[in-house]
Amino acid sequence: MEQLLHYCWKHKMFPLEPLKTTDGQDVEVIDPGLYNRRNSGPDFFNAKVKINGTLWVGNVEIHQKASDWYQHGHDHDAAYNNVVLHVCSEIDTDVRTADGNFLPQMTLKVPAEVSSHYDELLKADQYPPCYRIIPSLTRLMVHSWMSALQTERLEQKTQAIGQRVQRQNGSWEAGYFMTLARNYGFGINGDAFEAWAATIPLQAVDHHRDDLFQIEAIFMGQAGLLELSTIPEHYQKDALNEGYFTRLRNEYLYLKHKFGLQPMDAAMWRFLRLRPQNFPHIRISQLAQLYYSRKAGLSQLLECETTEQLAALLSTQVTPYWETHYTFGSTSCKTQKHLSPASLNLLMVNTAIPMLFAYGRHKSNERLCDRAFDLLEQLKAENNHITRMWQQCGLEVKTAGDSQALIQLKREYCDRKDCLRCRFGYEYLKGAK
Repeated sequence: MEQLLHYCWKHKMFPLEPLKTTDGQDVEVIDPGLYNRRNSGPDFFNAKVKINGTLWVGNVEIHQKASDWYQHGHDHDAAYNNVVLHVCSEIDTDVRTADGNFLPQMTLKVPAEVSSHYDELLKADQYPPCYRIIPSLTRLMVHSWMSALQTERLEQKTQAIGQRVQRQNGSWEAGYFMTLARNYGFGINGDAFEAWAATIPLQAVDHHRDDLFQIEAIFMGQAGLLELSTIPEHYQKDALNEGYFTRLRNEYLYLKHKFGLQPMDAAMWRFLRLRPQNFPHIRISQLAQLYYSRKAGLSQLLECETTEQLAALLSTQVTPYWETHYTFGSTSCKTQKHLSPASLNLLMVNTAIPMLFAYGRHKSNERLCDRAFDLLEQLKAENNHITRMWQQCGLEVKTAGDSQALIQLKREYCDRKDCLRCRFGYEYLKGAK
């Protein structure tokens, strides 16, 4: 596998026998060069190799078979003229550069132990297949990899936030509201909440910010939930008799005409296997209360310096009607349906902290970026099947920074079998016990 050959060359995982070119010249790899993972051109730039005692500085190209050189058209590409060594698993032909020079070639066999371990990583059913070496890893190595993964995850979220800001015509305020709304879906309804937030004209809603009823009317109406057809038939009569649904709907129809609003398709909402406290009606009511309380703005978020301040900012509860309802017409015992500590923790981890980091990057404000990392270290780790699995493997999961790093590890490396880019995978491949 060519990817594994790249890996062995990069980390100098060579067989024990001497390295030689196909015509018998000794090869010594001083520096494998800079790996060109994503861009066109040779695989490794600025490598340093000694061939028969002469030091060559240039690029290295790696293929499974030497004939791949011609299949990929390198013999007509001037970008490959400065290749000093062609490394292959199988040499089946001589190769020339575009300027007509024959290249020295070397056969590279993947060490049997590395090949065996890599095969285990790809085929193992138990997850993660490298768990056996985790207890033997140094704390420094684990800490450095976890820190890199944590940063990588924040960078990934920053890209997603940046895309939302672009879709909102460069408005960071609207981008923050959309990010907040998406995470109010808590996974299952995330896409629906993001689509819903995109229909909310915040500038128009601001004209009615002092009226909670009107805010809720716009929020519920734009969600498509003020159509009688969205209420189960056995609750429709009760919903109409109570009057709240009708009053909200009439208010929405007025505001819809005033601002030229277009609601989303209510069919996007998912209810199956949802706990009632996660129903869209409840979450939208909580968002309406949060917006009315003037706690859903970016400027308020930027002022928070502690997790306690973040929790106070994001804390909210439903409007009065929803204290005794989960859907229109369906009554329940009176409870103050506020965000649970676990839900607050998730909103801080997935919304507030990434937003601080993303806005800090946008403004080149390192203080905001550093604050994001500090807040992650102050928060408790998320408790889910991913963090529990890694704990069983021997990894400490104390803070939200730890849990975010391990979520990134599972989703971007383990699930994709991208073990060659993982530092745990590297230790496993080289035979750590």
